[in-house]
Amino acid sequence: MRAARLHEYDEHLNVQLQLEDVPLPKITKPGDVIVRIGAAGLCRTDLHIIEGVWKDIQDPQRTLLPYILGHENAGWVEEVGPGVTSVKVGDPVICHPLRSCGVCLGCRRGEDMYCEHGSFPGLNCDGGFAEYMLTNERALIKLNPNVAPVDVAPLADAGITAYRVAKKAARKLNPGQYCVILGVGGLGHIALQSVRELCGARIIAIDRSEAARQLARNLGAHYVLDGSDTIVQEVKELTHGGAHVVIDFVGELGAEQVSWQMLRQGGTHFVVGYGGAVHVPTVHMIITEIAIEGSLVGNYVELVELMELNAEGRVKLHGQQYRLDQINQAIDDFKNRRIAGRAVIVP
Repeated sequence: MRAARLHEYDEHLNVQLQLEDVPLPKITKPGDVIVRIGAAGLCRTDLHIIEGVWKDIQDPQRTLLPYILGHENAGWVEEVGPGVTSVKVGDPVICHPLRSCGVCLGCRRGEDMYCEHGSFPGLNCDGGFAEYMLTNERALIKLNPNVAPVDVAPLADAGITAYRVAKKAARKLNPGQYCVILGVGGLGHIALQSVRELCGARIIAIDRSEAARQLARNLGAHYVLDGSDTIVQEVKELTHGGAHVVIDFVGELGAEQVSWQMLRQGGTHFVVGYGGAVHVPTVHMIITEIAIEGSLVGNYVELVELMELNAEGRVKLHGQQYRLDQINQAIDDFKNRRIAGRAVIVP
């Protein structure tokens, strides 16, 4: 099969994925499933993987290379192991990003991403920038008949990451309160729609890209700002003292430092994007009682919930399609902010 593989890490993103012929994945366990990839999302985590940000966590001995990236995947069931009962060959499916074990405490609590024995296609094993991918039955959700894999693949990670933090934010927001969404890209535009659906907060969208700002307007943001150097003061004036919640989808390049400064007393800064470091004076945290909280990828049930909202047309993915042989062009467009929404790779 054809696949795009990473052969070396490069912090400057000057390397390219190599399009190669590689062996087809094989069923080795009763619960294994091979999915014919219909689409795979390109994520900022893929860029961070190429940069080597994850190499000491996922691959300290460099034993993975070369391997196939791609952790936002949807397609059709191609082959199933002898123990699989919930899906059959030909079923359209979306893949939760983690192949979880189902028996550890994390799994039994319903938090798939806490699985002690899981594997993560595209991160620590071969992923979906290919024609076929190996996963397991526990990761699969059958798609609604009117939903195509190409229209939802990035929801498998970007979508549930955004939806999970939107649920957390909605629990803290009452109608009329203010929620800042910093970064209206592949995750932010999903979070904006999710917050809108889950609560009655006023949404302030911030992005330096005019295309992203226009997308935010189209999706129903109450206020749209350009992220200038005076953004903290703008938000405080607009909200009469500061936002109740700030969701930071950038997490680097200084965004992580302005996010908590936009909060009013008792507010919460949710960190989703990463790459930087948050530095807050402890006296400020005490006086203002702000909270800083990380948010991981959503669990299986949250992906089910998000797919229901998508099937009803209440949360939609905005994407730009690329062929598999255009993967490096997609990476370059992503790196240089030429994509509004999400890049989707279609084998």
